Amino acid sequence: MPFSHGAACPPPRPAPQRPMGTVGDAHEPSPQAALAVLSKVELRVSCKHLLDRDTLNKSDPCVLLLMQSQGQWTEVDRSEVIKSNLNPVFAKIFTVDYYFEEVQKLRFEVYDSHGHTGVGTHDDDFLGGMECTVGQIVAQKRVTKPLFLKYGKFAGKSTITVISEEISGNNGYVELAFRAKKLDDKDLFSKSDPFLEIYRIDDDRSEQLVYRTEVRLGSTGPTAGPRPLPSPTEPLAPQVVKNNLSPIWEPFKVSLNSLCSCEEKRKLRCVVWDYDSRGKHDFIGEFFTTFEEMQKAMGENKVQWDCMNPKYKIKKRNYKNSGVVVLLDLKIHRVYSFLDYIMGGCQIHFTVAIDFTASNGDPRNSCSLHYINPYQPNEYLKALVAVGEICQDYDSDKKFSALGFGARIPPKYEVSHDFAINFNPDNDECEGIQGVVESYQSCLPKIQLYGPTNVAPIISKVARVAADEERTKEASQYFILLILTDGVVTDMADTREAIVRASYLPMSIIIVGVGNADFTDMQILDGDDGILRSPKGEPVLRDIVQFVPFREFKNASPTALAKCVLAEVPKQVVEYYSYKAFPPRCPRSETPDSNLPQ
Repeated sequence: MPFSHGAACPPPRPAPQRPMGTVGDAHEPSPQAALAVLSKVELRVSCKHLLDRDTLNKSDPCVLLLMQSQGQWTEVDRSEVIKSNLNPVFAKIFTVDYYFEEVQKLRFEVYDSHGHTGVGTHDDDFLGGMECTVGQIVAQKRVTKPLFLKYGKFAGKSTITVISEEISGNNGYVELAFRAKKLDDKDLFSKSDPFLEIYRIDDDRSEQLVYRTEVRLGSTGPTAGPRPLPSPTEPLAPQVVKNNLSPIWEPFKVSLNSLCSCEEKRKLRCVVWDYDSRGKHDFIGEFFTTFEEMQKAMGENKVQWDCMNPKYKIKKRNYKNSGVVVLLDLKIHRVYSFLDYIMGGCQIHFTVAIDFTASNGDPRNSCSLHYINPYQPNEYLKALVAVGEICQDYDSDKKFSALGFGARIPPKYEVSHDFAINFNPDNDECEGIQGVVESYQSCLPKIQLYGPTNVAPIISKVARVAADEERTKEASQYFILLILTDGVVTDMADTREAIVRASYLPMSIIIVGVGNADFTDMQILDGDDGILRSPKGEPVLRDIVQFVPFREFKNASPTALAKCVLAEVPKQVVEYYSYKAFPPRCPRSETPDSNLPQ
């Protein structure tokens, strides 16, 4: 994490609430991307030749990232403050979601910070801004543009550079713990205040700052210890450091993509500095390494490097080093994406459950929600086809379970809440979405619509199959249950209990409300506005339910419903397998980090 030296940026601007930490306008994924992973992009920022707004010292710059939302600029994130520096390289990494089909406008604003007093957004504190789109940065990978003041005036020779990197799907992160021993003392009246920087050396020989540790203070009084990180949510408690020439820095995590572009042999440059409050940090020494070499520190082993000052090496005959830096521990954490699981052979098994209660109306009447119009599909068919056509691409055998509830069925015409609409109790699967449609149409004349609207039995039925899958301890099948209903469920307590049980299994539930009923009470099943709990108070492990009224999509494009209800499925799949620590069955071998240990 970067360090702020106690400085403050302008007060944050309000940001709209968005699910899953997404920034920018509300997005409607493309039909092809309905089950695709969102691409996340990391942005690194540096500036050159900034204006000097301070009389006695140089400017203390920080960068604000804003994104346009509904015509308004909204702050997304901000960097640390770098003290007294007109050519800052910020350690903060901005992460944004990238949507190919949208123009996502970004604005970078650079301000001179004035400590805890704050500066607002006064003209005297504004060092310049730059606008571009996410697409431009991604396409060019590296964008350098001049900074502008208000009214299009150049901010002198100031420039800002933004470098983008896509966070690869089959990625992970590494946790590192460093310390140093017997570092050179750069201070006359006290000991050095050392911090460590790690740079990745790219193919064009440029260096990208990967991480900057906290500063270890030189005094041994009550304020000694690490300087607090800039995030108010993650402060580090002060500690007494009796020997700061042998500091132990806080462990930190960094993505493999950031550290080494997922390439073990990529060279890394590590630099140790003596912190100076005026920004004129003294160089202590440096060393070069690779992630491949770092991995020797896994387990009980440790790796160490001589911290070298090239000038001392030339001038001093008996010069050995300016201290030693030790990697105490290294832990690799693998992070898999939805596509990793899909490409590893995980199948998405789709089940549809259709409401056949009497409130739908007599199917022979044109006012019925189940009326079969040869020229216009009813709402049940529209919802079924829209969602099913997306899911069928992820099921190799293209066979789908189709169930009904709330009807009297032959031969005894007893009420059933989990019957196969093809009337085959031994095999409720239909051939493709068209097979489901045909079974639905053919069963309507054979059944009597009745009630009540009980959905817990069907949830439990699919959950039993998912439980059998869980016992394989492999990421081989994930289940999606689509429930189509015209009213609020009557067995709400049992349904809540069934959903809580299902949240521990490889399954997601989509509920589509058909018709014009008041579905307000159904919102309780969708965890977006709070945590769903069982009647006994047990919370769901994961939010697995998505509820939408079909009437909101009546005038939308045919695929709009599927885009909405399936948007959260990739996250739910990854959450489940991450919780169970199940890796993909066959991780992709062609990805850049395939040579890293699993």
